Amino acid sequence: MKLTFFGAAGEVTGSQMLLETAKARVLVDCGLFQGMRTANERNREPFAYDVRTLDAVLVSHAHTDHTGRIPVLARLGSRAKVYATPPTAELMELLWDDTLHVMEEDWEREKEWEPLYDAAAIHEARRLVRTVPYGQKIKVAPGVTAVFHDAGHILGSSFIEIWADGKSIVFSGDLGNRNVPIMRPTERLPAADAVVIEATYGGRKHEDPRERSEKLQRVILETVKLGGTVLIPAFALERTQELLYELNHLVEHNHIPHIPIFLDSPLAIKATEVFRRHEDYFNRKAACIVDCGDDFFSFPGLQVTRTRYESKLVNDSPQPKIIIAGSGMMNGGRILHHLKRVLPDKKSTVLVIGYQAAGTLGRRIYDGESVVRIHGDKIRVRCRVVAIGAYSAHADADKLLEWLRGGMPKKVFVSHADRPVADGFAQRVAKDLELPVTVAAPGETYEI
Repeated sequence: MKLTFFGAAGEVTGSQMLLETAKARVLVDCGLFQGMRTANERNREPFAYDVRTLDAVLVSHAHTDHTGRIPVLARLGSRAKVYATPPTAELMELLWDDTLHVMEEDWEREKEWEPLYDAAAIHEARRLVRTVPYGQKIKVAPGVTAVFHDAGHILGSSFIEIWADGKSIVFSGDLGNRNVPIMRPTERLPAADAVVIEATYGGRKHEDPRERSEKLQRVILETVKLGGTVLIPAFALERTQELLYELNHLVEHNHIPHIPIFLDSPLAIKATEVFRRHEDYFNRKAACIVDCGDDFFSFPGLQVTRTRYESKLVNDSPQPKIIIAGSGMMNGGRILHHLKRVLPDKKSTVLVIGYQAAGTLGRRIYDGESVVRIHGDKIRVRCRVVAIGAYSAHADADKLLEWLRGGMPKKVFVSHADRPVADGFAQRVAKDLELPVTVAAPGETYEI
């Protein structure tokens, strides 16, 4: 087998790995590059291979940096079946529609970058999707079989075990954090000849997720006391749903005042409905809460704003209040309109609960810039900017090493991390586990 990395090698976004066997070509993930200024150019570069020769596409999870270019494959003539778990299939199709909407709006406003694909390409991509439950061994291409295992990252997320040419390789996708609400724990790594492991947070140790509710409560109470707004940029998938879970607990137990809480993200609202349809993927505690009749996605004070008109009314609601809006990296969506009002307000707080990629507005705010530009306007940052790292949906370095230790593969490839982080994590793999390890390089081909 040969493995080539075409994305997420020395960087976090753009996951795309081509596995070539004696009889087949299988693509694992096909995501968009995000964050950096060159992302638009890179997303429009031709594929390094003929997409019509692909036999299958295996999807680890729904996030756009793993699935966002699949409609482009369809537009270019690929007829490879796209395999994913049922929740992943639903969620990635939501994201395809949302991404197209954003691209069309950007094109209308700036006339710089035409959309990567159209509705017809999405329709064709949907026709190619085949759903696979966890644990079922399936033939995905001539001489290639695969099993999807629960990665514990987001709803339906998987690490993928593949057998071909007498060898096995595991692709981690993105692995989940410890002790998180809703999601099940990451399954144990099986023995394998090679493992491709993400290292997004391979250079740090997360805060204990069990403490994050206390920190969330404290930030809300402090902001309410000042009479301000808590603005939370949240990713539509998983982060928003976990946040609603936490807020439901705080509200029901009177740990925070009953103030308006707005979910101002059409995508997050739709994603939450997908979660409701797949409660069988929840962990035991979350499933038990649902079985007892408590819908933690709906509680007193929560208001969902589906339309633009409803979104504008959020501004008219008196403070204090809480607003949850996308995008999570603050580089588009309704969050921008709220930031223009909240950033200059000394009484208010921007609460960062997710990864902020280099080059994004979120990263600039997180790094402490005093003035940022939004919609062409210079906005002074006077509000508090607070981060709670325990909301990360990614495993930290210790958990990544623990997961590898459970399977002790013969060979390790480190991907999905900025190069300094990837190098540092690879050194820990070599030192702590004494495993042969390679930091994936873009465009490089490796023998398995």
